[in-house]
Amino acid sequence: MKIFSTVLLLIAANVFMTIAWYGHLKIKEFSWAQSFGLFQIILLCWGIAFFEYCIQVPANRFGYTGNQGPFSLVQLKVLQEAITLIVFFVFAWIFFKQESFKWNHLVSACFLIGAVYFAFKK
Repeated sequence: MKIFSTVLLLIAANVFMTIAWYGHLKIKEFSWAQSFGLFQIILLCWGIAFFEYCIQVPANRFGYTGNQGPFSLVQLKVLQEAITLIVFFVFAWIFFKQESFKWNHLVSACFLIGAVYFAFKK
């Protein structure tokens, strides 16, 4: 159960963080935000990232072996990075259709998935 809840929380946290990191690149398409300056965009992104932290911190606390969770510190970090990549690709595919993914992007994603495999290998 802790594995499942940790992974779900990491996914949710990464959705918020991806929106905070990259969502502002599409904000000019919304009429209510067309006049936003850089400082307003930063405040908006901080506001979104706040929710990421509210989810990420419990995910790490529940998942860490030092708190009776199933994952070592390295496993938690590598898992989080792999989830970040997957969430990013889905986000980019949905919202940035003009971006093209190339073979080297796929290879780099495979290496990251390989990192997860090796981090969890006993």
